[in-house]
Amino acid sequence: MTDVLRLHVIKAVLFDLDGTFADTAPDLAAALNHTRATRGLPPLPLETIRPQASHGSPGLLKIGFGIAPDHPDYDALRSIFLAHYEQNICARTSLFPGIAELVDELERNDIKWCIVTNKPHRYTLPLMQALGYAERAACLVSGDTCAQAKPHPAPLLHACELAGADPAHCLYLGDDRRDIQAANAANMPGIIANYGYVSDDVSEANWNAQGSVNHPVELIRFLGL
Repeated sequence: MTDVLRLHVIKAVLFDLDGTFADTAPDLAAALNHTRATRGLPPLPLETIRPQASHGSPGLLKIGFGIAPDHPDYDALRSIFLAHYEQNICARTSLFPGIAELVDELERNDIKWCIVTNKPHRYTLPLMQALGYAERAACLVSGDTCAQAKPHPAPLLHACELAGADPAHCLYLGDDRRDIQAANAANMPGIIANYGYVSDDVSEANWNAQGSVNHPVELIRFLGL
């Protein structure tokens, strides 16, 4: 897979946010457990919540309350959850180990990097600002930036346009199946972030990915640096 990617010079690297660029699970878990507490429920362990952290409020409220968006209590619980999360968006969140080093290496080699996430912009921007990386990214494409969110390719293609890079010369790193689906639809290599919120049985083959990494710095081998 590495040799295949090296045939195309990579001009930009696109990152998913939750579970790929930053470990947001602790703050999402805190918001979910706060919401559970308002209903007299005990907290869930972080490791129970972590696998759903890439799935947004629908996935988190499902594991926290066993409900879907069509449940009559869903909107009220979602409002409580999001209000707490917005007020504590970077209390325990941190970059995954190796992300800072990877970004430094990309910038040293004049490779642009972007965030492409399904997280709404009202949360994406303040989180990236709190982490200190908002101004360093070539662009931040959120779940509500385009008319369609991932797995539709539109957000990835929009990021390529903003970064001034052809999709064939970009790659996307993500920890969710929809990330790889979006990359494939955009005709760019999709790489699985095995260190993120993925299950143990995920493989390159069953997600139709073009590679995977167990640590962010391993991505460098796909860039031929």
